[in-house]
Amino acid sequence: MVSSSVLGFPRIGPKREIKFAVESYWGNKSSAEDLQKVAAEIRKQSWTNVKSKGVDYIPSGEFSLYDHVLDHSAAFNVIPSRYQNLGLSALDVYFAMGRGRQADGVDVPASEMKKWFDSNYHFVVPEFSGTTDFKLVYNKALNEYKEAKEAGINTRPVVLGPISFLVLGKPSRSAQAGFQPISLLPKLLPLYEQLLKELKEAGAEWVQVDEPILVLDKAADLAAEFKQAYTKLAAVAPKILLATYFGRLESNVKFVAELPIAALHIDLDREPGQLEEVANAIKDTKIVLSLGLVSGRNIWKNDFNRSIDLGRKAIDILGEDRVIVATSSSLLHTPVTLASETKLTDEQKDWFSFALEKASEVATIAAVLSNSQDAEVGKALEANIQSIKKRRDFEKNSDDTVRKRVAAITPDDLNRKSPFPARAAAQKALGLPKFPTTTIGSFPQTKEIRQARLKLGKKELTQEEYDEFIKKEIQEVVKFQEDVGLDLLVHGEPERNDMVQYFGELLNGFCFTQHGWVQSYGSRYVRPPIVVSDVSRSAPMTVKWSSYAQSITKQPMKGMLTGPVTILNWSFPRVDVSREVQSKQLALALRDEVVDLEAADIKAIQVDEPAIREGLPLRRKDWDAYLTWAVDSFRLATAGVQDKTQTHSHFCYSDFNDIFPSIQRLDADVISIEASKSDMKLLSAFQEFGYKNYIGPGVYDIHSPRVPSEPEIKDRIKDMLTLISPDYLFVNPDCGLKTRQWKETKESLKNVVEAARWARKEWP
Repeated sequence: MVSSSVLGFPRIGPKREIKFAVESYWGNKSSAEDLQKVAAEIRKQSWTNVKSKGVDYIPSGEFSLYDHVLDHSAAFNVIPSRYQNLGLSALDVYFAMGRGRQADGVDVPASEMKKWFDSNYHFVVPEFSGTTDFKLVYNKALNEYKEAKEAGINTRPVVLGPISFLVLGKPSRSAQAGFQPISLLPKLLPLYEQLLKELKEAGAEWVQVDEPILVLDKAADLAAEFKQAYTKLAAVAPKILLATYFGRLESNVKFVAELPIAALHIDLDREPGQLEEVANAIKDTKIVLSLGLVSGRNIWKNDFNRSIDLGRKAIDILGEDRVIVATSSSLLHTPVTLASETKLTDEQKDWFSFALEKASEVATIAAVLSNSQDAEVGKALEANIQSIKKRRDFEKNSDDTVRKRVAAITPDDLNRKSPFPARAAAQKALGLPKFPTTTIGSFPQTKEIRQARLKLGKKELTQEEYDEFIKKEIQEVVKFQEDVGLDLLVHGEPERNDMVQYFGELLNGFCFTQHGWVQSYGSRYVRPPIVVSDVSRSAPMTVKWSSYAQSITKQPMKGMLTGPVTILNWSFPRVDVSREVQSKQLALALRDEVVDLEAADIKAIQVDEPAIREGLPLRRKDWDAYLTWAVDSFRLATAGVQDKTQTHSHFCYSDFNDIFPSIQRLDADVISIEASKSDMKLLSAFQEFGYKNYIGPGVYDIHSPRVPSEPEIKDRIKDMLTLISPDYLFVNPDCGLKTRQWKETKESLKNVVEAARWARKEWP
């Protein structure tokens, strides 16, 4: 009989209960006990709901108040020294690591964040050294397994695997030169043995151990470490399901098939072509194969017939009892439930499946593969066949104008009129000083702004009243920037709900949810737009507000757009059309906007691409094709302007070394990057490759509420100037200020401006 499984469930709550509970605790409006009570309620609700859908293996232990990797660091005592001996509770140390802390005499920055593989989820990077003192401070998987059991629900605990935990980490500042975190595996394994032994003693039959690095090229060098680890762990653990996702195992399956594991999970939504190779590799073992057939990353309804065909191929090789139908990954990356959506049309709702609906899908597919005679299963299969047919019929409709325009793109469309030196000379007309100061774009989205947007939606404000409100907000933002002394201004984006959603709402080809929230990091949730058809622009989207902002200041104003690759990566894309086609459709729409901004006398235009590195395929052999169309999309969007117009772009949390030629090929006049939490390591690539355009490394971390001091920013500038010429350095925060409060924003930017003024004197 074929079983069903969910690898993980969203931890945010159907009404974002965790966000509000966490932020209430941060604001000293509720206690730790209040917070934990809400968390327990959401966990129980999730377990109960997944069980109600008929799923056999229900996950526990993957819930988090902030980040599951940070949970792991806290549980194993991987706590950098700067967070120790501060007189804080364990919970406050945990949050200080995630977001920093500046209160009650404590002033510590947040730990570094990175994107979780090629998703838009951010994890907090563990820090290791030769002196890391591993301890099992608490057994989170055990605690939540017992919690579920007391609620009458038998679960399969989820644990991040020891090798992925180490490899995803980084050497701490105190680590010796050449130190590699994987060298700590012998010290860490006894703690994992203890953790898993305790789970087995508590009655857990299975444990899911996530080792996602197995889909990366670097895992090929870790066969000995995997053998060492799982030989030890299998001896004391419940039956181990080794889970991979987001990519394909390739040659790594050879050593994985020899591990003493009970089951292996592979992602067949992203990489269906690996099924036969993996199934044949484990055929002569007793390993059960978990098939990731239902997408954990997208929201389209599963095509049951396609999944059933793949399932039958696996059964033909392994037999029914050695096959599990599962989500491709944790459902962390999808909204909680489609049941909350009341404004989608019936046609649109029939296209989609969110986390709870996906739980039903895996149960139904497993039942069909088990030859269930249940009439309800038959009805579900037939209904799915009809839904998929209707969607395919809809997809046949295309906007020929958009398709023809994409087909007509020429190499000349991707090139600025002159090389950078000529453009830099023309852009001196902007009148920017040395070490020009600017921000990444957004300013704090206050309660009043959110309420005004809500009232407009409820028609409690007229469009005219709302526009007047936005004008006043822009006036205040511009005046503050003038008063504090920033050089290149922005309008603050008070009219924008989200940097992707805003544009999706103004472009043809998207639809939107009311409650389709997905966690990005910590308490930062987003509602990704959904690309449902060909994308085009009907009218200017940003010109009105950028022009208004420019009209009330003599300082140059920077227009703000989100780039095509980022809009695509931070949306739920279509699956019937390639990502390249969708990206170029977006690029053409944005190209029209860029040209219109220039015509409206906006002399600097920023097209942000924070997701361009994030979208890089996990296997190096797949990089070139992606980077070609991704960079071409950015160039297509930005190349239509004159030399005098300064183009900017912004990148978040990216390792550039491996793709630096592509960063150079973007040919943006100015790029700003996150550098405040990465110990300047990103900038070494710019020195190594001789980058000659302008660059603005972030001088402080906006994801933390702490205010950087002026001396701290001066020190960062001095460090930057060891790698970057003073002639090319912009001074700015490392990301937008939307999530910050005004008080900390004003204090931080004042220090940024003063530090830049100091630099002008020191490096005239």
